[in-house]
Amino acid sequence: MGRVSSRLPASARPPATSTGSPARVALQALAAVVAGFAAMGVVAALGLWAAGAADLPGGFAAVLAAVVVMASGGKVDLSGDAGALAGTQAELTAMPLTVTLVGALVTGFCFLRPLRHHAVADARALLLRAASVVVLWLAALAGLSALARHDFPLTLGGDESQGSLMDLFGELLNATNPTVGFRTDLGPTLFYGLLWILGVLVISLLVSRGTPLPPRLVRYQEPVRPAAFAMLLLLLAYVVVGLVIGIVVAATKGHAASTLAVLLLGLPNITWIALGVGIGGSWQGRAEGPFGLPMPQVLDAVLRSKGDSPDLSTVDLSSLAAQDARAWWLLPVAAVLVLAAAFVAAVRSPARTPPWRHALHLGVAFALAMLVAAPVTLVEARFGLSVLGIGDLASLGGEVLLRPDIWKTVGFALLWGLVAGFLGGLLATRVHRKGEVDRPGP
Repeated sequence: MGRVSSRLPASARPPATSTGSPARVALQALAAVVAGFAAMGVVAALGLWAAGAADLPGGFAAVLAAVVVMASGGKVDLSGDAGALAGTQAELTAMPLTVTLVGALVTGFCFLRPLRHHAVADARALLLRAASVVVLWLAALAGLSALARHDFPLTLGGDESQGSLMDLFGELLNATNPTVGFRTDLGPTLFYGLLWILGVLVISLLVSRGTPLPPRLVRYQEPVRPAAFAMLLLLLAYVVVGLVIGIVVAATKGHAASTLAVLLLGLPNITWIALGVGIGGSWQGRAEGPFGLPMPQVLDAVLRSKGDSPDLSTVDLSSLAAQDARAWWLLPVAAVLVLAAAFVAAVRSPARTPPWRHALHLGVAFALAMLVAAPVTLVEARFGLSVLGIGDLASLGGEVLLRPDIWKTVGFALLWGLVAGFLGGLLATRVHRKGEVDRPGP
């Protein structure tokens, strides 16, 4: 039996169609924005509740707003005060990627859903729909930013030495009880929020198989969409695997509330690092002081080790395995899941595509996926208490830093994508593709 691929010639394609009246488009855009923010709010609220933030004195709503703003790409600045002669310094740069991922999936789904019955989209109508979502998203983000501000008194519990130290501040240095607060930096928030929502809409169009494109872009969907969908599937697969492991840990190891908080707020922050490390990438960082971020124990141990550099520790496969030999499993897991993603991409591609072209498509797609995923795992958190502006009191401060080696990780992703794409193309030659018909051979 031979196979031929049936395709409509360009002259037989249906004409571009409008995607609705402006009023209808605006309502659908509003629904997408409301659904996206609502989903993010629910996940963030559950995560904060599991983390114990419900007991904060009058600040839960503000913290919830701040988490959603940060998940949307916004910038929240921390500030502190301890009187005229003493001061507190606080910094936090991180994205709660579970909240981000849920918001992106819901918003993208709602954006695409009204287009599903059209064969080809009109470019102007598609731009109008996207512009409506962007404008409404930024307006909602600006409103939410106004709520994301609060100040908390910082209670220094612990031993008598810390209590005596605070008494000394009060009596000799005229220092008040230290406070820490947060405010939204509106300008950067709207700028990064614009990039965030544009990225969500573009990626949604790239990964969707059935959503129509303008006629001039139809020719690009065959080489782009299968690989883009496979990369989304790969990132989600790592999140699902991490979710299963997290649930098992919560059920068997105790600390269920804190584990649930990590799952609801920062699961992709961990699993996408696992993907990058598994393919040979690396992160640089350190963890100092009593403060820290919820993270796997092995990762915290590496960050607190000195390593080769006196300033930063390298987080890669070998350093993790030196702390826990089970880290070597990240390599075969990456091999299996990346090859599975390559196979999916090849099966969703036209049957006439040669394996070398599958390799090129997946290599570029995997490199771009890690170029997006690796930077958003950045974490910079610091708190310190200084006296007379000179130095920090180490017992009352701490720092966590985790930065990706972006180009190293992207380079390995390109290499893995090329190899896996070629193998996936070879495996897919034995699979009957959608759109193929069988005919008798000679």
